[in-house]
Amino acid sequence: MSISLGLSAFTQQTWDKVRSKVKKAVVFMDDRCAESLHWNGGAQRLFEAGAQNVKQFSSFEAGGAKQPKAVFVVSTLLKGRTADVVKDIIGLSSFQYCVVFTTVAHSIHLLANNASPEMEGRRVFEQFEEKICEWMGDMNYTAEVMHVPLFLAPVSPHLHIAPAFGSVFPLVSQDLDQINTSRPDKKKFGSLADVDLHSLPPELQIQIKSLASGLNSMFDFLHVREECFAVGPTSRIIAGELANHPQAKNRRKTAQHKASVVFIDRTLDLTGAVGHHGDNLVEKILSALPELSGHNNDVMVDMLELTSLQKNEDSYKMIAPGHLAQPNDPAAQALWESILNMKHKEAVMEVRRHLVEAASKENLPIKMSLGRVTPEQLSSYIHLFKNNFKAMQNHCGTLQLSLATVQTLRSPQLTKWDSFLAFERLLLQAFGDSDLPEVLKQILPMIKSKRERTDDDHSPEDLLVLLVYVYSLAGEVMLSKQLEEAELEVKKALVKAVCDEPELSSLLQRITGCLSSTELTLDKAHIAVDKMFEILRGIMKSRAHMKQFRAVYSPGDSVHQGTYRPLLKQVVEEIFHPDRPDPVDIVHMSAGLTDLLKTGFSMFMKVSRPHPSDHPLLILFVVGGVTPSEVHLIKEVVSSHKSALQIIVLSSRLLKPLDIPELLFATDRLHPDIGM
Repeated sequence: MSISLGLSAFTQQTWDKVRSKVKKAVVFMDDRCAESLHWNGGAQRLFEAGAQNVKQFSSFEAGGAKQPKAVFVVSTLLKGRTADVVKDIIGLSSFQYCVVFTTVAHSIHLLANNASPEMEGRRVFEQFEEKICEWMGDMNYTAEVMHVPLFLAPVSPHLHIAPAFGSVFPLVSQDLDQINTSRPDKKKFGSLADVDLHSLPPELQIQIKSLASGLNSMFDFLHVREECFAVGPTSRIIAGELANHPQAKNRRKTAQHKASVVFIDRTLDLTGAVGHHGDNLVEKILSALPELSGHNNDVMVDMLELTSLQKNEDSYKMIAPGHLAQPNDPAAQALWESILNMKHKEAVMEVRRHLVEAASKENLPIKMSLGRVTPEQLSSYIHLFKNNFKAMQNHCGTLQLSLATVQTLRSPQLTKWDSFLAFERLLLQAFGDSDLPEVLKQILPMIKSKRERTDDDHSPEDLLVLLVYVYSLAGEVMLSKQLEEAELEVKKALVKAVCDEPELSSLLQRITGCLSSTELTLDKAHIAVDKMFEILRGIMKSRAHMKQFRAVYSPGDSVHQGTYRPLLKQVVEEIFHPDRPDPVDIVHMSAGLTDLLKTGFSMFMKVSRPHPSDHPLLILFVVGGVTPSEVHLIKEVVSSHKSALQIIVLSSRLLKPLDIPELLFATDRLHPDIGM
């Protein structure tokens, strides 16, 4: 069995445990678990298993008077806010039998309750079962609490995301400052590379331990012994936790397969995450269409085009949106995997080909046309299915993906995408001819208030994307008076633009801490913008500790223009280097005394150090998110080396450019929401 099939079997097996308990039950599920289910068959699989209803995990939901059974599926600790919501739902219902599934292992619940993680039994779960019976009003009623690692979502056979860890993002230098505030002067950390797990806030420790626990469960199912490697400080902490996971020792002794797992910090290269150079249709769809409610990795597709309803607010409430995940439709799944791995032009042609095939199967009167694919042409093919319920039902998945394509091709965001791409190319050229202060001066005229902007101009959020692109690309630069002056001018212009916004977007609300433009004062805007530039300066230094991967920009020469060198590409090329040099920045995380001795002896004797290409399976885990074009790039690099290694990409989420300002400037990385 291939590992990609094994991963699919792992996710199915974990959800099978939930399905085995949902017969005649009302299911309450939080957003993170719902997103995992969305890519693993959707609510349909629960209804097929006998579920009566599937509802949001919320204090405002409840079961009916004649619904005695409930199943709760949550991605958090069973205490604090999570416990309160369970209690509220039970209090509003008439349950006699409750089952609770949590993605957080019992050992981590012990840790969160200040008990020894090595303690035998399931004490915390048993105590929660007793509480549930109390809330139901009769200790003779039945309550079951169990851990199931429902953390993966299969986007494609070679790409899995972890919705439960969608907010995980590598620490930046400002986080180091916060960590150091609670430490005595003699024990302050000099850099992020010095930070260890136990010096982090409890919430972040629990999140990292939960991630390591989920990965351990995955390897346990796959019978894999893994060697852990890390590129970047946060990745080193996660890899170290997995390498020394207490429940992994026995598995590694008997595992039939071997793998290398390389964790990579997203912050080492944010240019790839916010850039528009990836010629990928899926990336553009994720940016152009609104997010599916409660999801980070899928969008809402307007399905009204397949109906006779008028486009108004009431119609949108009546018709459920379409989406990209099509796990129950083999034809649509094949189309999805194709467009995920193709360039934009090829992907649009593939969408047309699938539409033509679907129409032909239904004997619809399709008029074939070759040449350039237009949104009008695709739309005319889609309209053939209108009012033909059977044809729509047979090809519903393909129609959703096709409509997503049409709506993206018609979106003003696509024009903006091209505008970003053109300016990014100018920036690459500018970096070859001048320094950071000069580049910032080129951005300055683009910063305009709402009154001055046209549709072609950039919003404050767009400008944050460009600034992240520039600062990550620049790398460590010498601080100078010119840089401070250039930054000051950009800051002034940004403050003015933000203060002039008639309505604050959700991102600007979170960055400024103000819910409306009337709350936003000049002082608050200055504080928010100053903080952003502190973080941007930290991003410049993110590769300073690197020896090999210090730059993602190649200046070029008199003949060739400067180019962006993706860090992920550099890492993969280093792993597949034919001479197999000892990795410099890809750090091996030892899993015990044997590995430490091996590393120690290698300083004096010819003992080969572990190398990421040692094993037939390579797993790249990008901590903080990955873009579809980066996944395609990784596959291209591996293919060019004609390697027999199988490669799987795991990540916390699928990224679009606007996700990065949110994760950088509007997320508390040190205190993630773990349900407490």
